Amino acid sequence: MNLIKSAVLTTMLTASSLMSAEVLATVNGKAINKSDVNSILKTQHMSFDKLSKTQQKQILNKLIERELLEKVASKSGVEKDPDYIKALNNYKKDLEIRVWMDKIYKRTLISDSEANKYYQEHKKQFVTPAEVHARHILVKTEKEAKDIIAQLSKLKGDVLKKKFIELAKEKSTGPSGRNGGDLGYFGKGQMVKPFSDAVFAMQKGEITKEPVKTQFGYHVIYLEDKKPAGTSSFEDVKNKIIARMRQEQFSKTIKNTIENQKKSAKITSTIKLDNNSSK
Repeated sequence: MNLIKSAVLTTMLTASSLMSAEVLATVNGKAINKSDVNSILKTQHMSFDKLSKTQQKQILNKLIERELLEKVASKSGVEKDPDYIKALNNYKKDLEIRVWMDKIYKRTLISDSEANKYYQEHKKQFVTPAEVHARHILVKTEKEAKDIIAQLSKLKGDVLKKKFIELAKEKSTGPSGRNGGDLGYFGKGQMVKPFSDAVFAMQKGEITKEPVKTQFGYHVIYLEDKKPAGTSSFEDVKNKIIARMRQEQFSKTIKNTIENQKKSAKITSTIKLDNNSSK
């Protein structure tokens, strides 16, 4: 008998421990559970565990303050106030619509074959332009640029890249200097013309043979990578296509529902409405 009591007690304590682990705070004996917080955060596609400690404290403080103010408001008899009743009815309408729309969206599914058909019919949308990944050293005078080119001209491969980064950090007057002159990937026309023309004529792993002059000064350029123009594969863009088609289908469903309801509804208005929505 004692063993049975012990087992029951252990089970109760374990269950109590699991429940209390979900309780983030209590206000006058009322618990604020993690699940409650996550329900609020769900609309923002967030969860309590993924917030920073600072953010967790902030939201928990807000919920504690809400409970405290709710108690004051409730004691004031606000539930009988006409403004409260009106606001509550409006909120219920919005909540009903939101929950209904969530269910419609969850039922709106796009298959891989539908997405692939869209991809085949709209391939032009997935053409990627040629891009380059370049670094540069910006200096004020042509002589400075030529001196840098002279230092780098006999180097190749990783040695060239390493030295270029060192010189960019040391000598470049441009804001990218601290990052070794790194400009990241960019396409034609995204940089000033003399710079763009020069870099797209280069080969991967090369530096410019001559300084490139622009309104900013003189550039020594290193071409780190070069990507030719091409078309993204279906697998690369499948998820984006599905998300786009799903949203379009969902919007179409909502629009059709509204239009069908308008046909059977008796709507009067003191203002002339568009799309024959008044009768």
